[in-house]
Amino acid sequence: MALRLNSSSSNSILSPSSFSHETQTIPKKKLLGIWVCTNDSRVHRNKHFELKASYAQPFNAVSLQAGAPVNSLTTERIENPAQKEYIPFLETEKDETTLSIVVIGASGDLSRRKIFPALFALFNEDRLPENFIIFGYARSIMTDKELRNMISKTLTCRVDKRCYFIYLNLFETKFIYFLTKYVVRCPDYSNLRDYRENCNEKIDAFLKRCFYHSGQYSSEEHFLGLHKKLKGKEAGRRSNRLFYLAVPPNMFVDVARCAKSRASSENGWTRVIIEKPFGRDTESSRDLTRGLKGYLREDQIFRIDHHMGKELVENLLVLRFSNLVFEPLWSRNYIHNVQLIFSEDFGIEGQGRYFDNYGVIRDIMQNHLLQTLALFAMDTPVSLDAEDIRNEKVKVLRSMNPVQLEDVVVGQYKGDSDGNTSYPAYTDEMTVSKNSLTPTFAAATLFINNARWDGVPFLMIAGKALHSKRAEIRVQFKNVPGNLYNRKFGTDLDQARNELVIRIEPDEAIYLKFNNKVPGLGMRLDCGIGLNLLYKAR
Repeated sequence: MALRLNSSSSNSILSPSSFSHETQTIPKKKLLGIWVCTNDSRVHRNKHFELKASYAQPFNAVSLQAGAPVNSLTTERIENPAQKEYIPFLETEKDETTLSIVVIGASGDLSRRKIFPALFALFNEDRLPENFIIFGYARSIMTDKELRNMISKTLTCRVDKRCYFIYLNLFETKFIYFLTKYVVRCPDYSNLRDYRENCNEKIDAFLKRCFYHSGQYSSEEHFLGLHKKLKGKEAGRRSNRLFYLAVPPNMFVDVARCAKSRASSENGWTRVIIEKPFGRDTESSRDLTRGLKGYLREDQIFRIDHHMGKELVENLLVLRFSNLVFEPLWSRNYIHNVQLIFSEDFGIEGQGRYFDNYGVIRDIMQNHLLQTLALFAMDTPVSLDAEDIRNEKVKVLRSMNPVQLEDVVVGQYKGDSDGNTSYPAYTDEMTVSKNSLTPTFAAATLFINNARWDGVPFLMIAGKALHSKRAEIRVQFKNVPGNLYNRKFGTDLDQARNELVIRIEPDEAIYLKFNNKVPGLGMRLDCGIGLNLLYKAR
């Protein structure tokens, strides 16, 4: 069974930086592709790799099929994909096609912490085709072995933590053992040692597929050298090439030009994935789109925001629209305020050249947090189709009042020391000017001027080098009118507020804080956590 996407491409992208209250500047959303597998006897291990829509992903996350009617997105079930035209994302036939993934900016922090671990996770779960290779490309000089050593430090085999009890043989009865084994469905290893050995074998097999080529991002000659190396590894098979641009936006167009002219596939498809932010403002976002379309078709361009792939972000609409207990409460009638928090306990760590040009507002608030806010505040869509989700998100953005200066606080972290440990200030970074005023912390209050949210403050908080690393949504409900127990809380009535917390990271969880009587004589109230859905315990 496959899914055919009939859709159209828009001439502009939608990111928070390109948002405007005028209708003509609100372009259409595109789907984000995620790798999924279905049964198909023609491909490796009976798996068929195709493009699937993910509704909780950012605007313009994936380009769509060229030549389709404008402003349309329909899905059609196809019993036999070979009989009708469709767009497979990672389809490959055994011994005939190679998927070549090129990570541009491979030596950077994003590639090391996010992209290579994500690719390994796909490999570990057999979500990549049989014939694939991964090339890192960056300005840094390094060998294939040095690249493998660098990324191997971030690769882990994901397994449910409860499976460790099975591998360590810590169960007292066979009943508990079999219950956990078959309910949790742990991988079939007899002990922890076998699991670790298998994980190491997987990592070694993945690293053997990873190679490196050094070059400038604007050099067609260097991309031609990359092309020759790719052809050598593809061994004469039909090649599909995917370029992941983990570089600043000002390099996107140069990379697209060089990839198009010197490193495109000669007998398969060529596609480019670009990361947020899509420009610094509306005009630069439009310029970026025009520049990319000078070398690529719209159906070759994939725009993503990796934060939208977080488990709790994807679960946000499920929580809202499939649980009757929450939907009636999701409005100004019951909610006092909403807080969207994104904090990191480390500084920029060598990313000064990029970060100093964008700052925390463009780097985090106008994409990660604004996208999350739109999903949180949107009304019920007509369906879960990408265009219907996109339409409701745009309504939220268009209903927002312009942010006032008095509703914004910005800051920049300074140096500090803790015993024998010293922490450098932002301006101590080698690539940051000593006089830089780029904010590393920002808090802003936004208001949505519609019937559901009128008067409810949405507080966005984002910062680096703070006390803790966390990303969460905190929904504080209004106080109970005429509460009989107000005197039990003293003067701080905010302690009595019910609060729904959606913790995106770390330790994904959903918990509800409500008031409860402390057991024992007397009337003492507890405002602590009452109901807790801890994801690692699921």
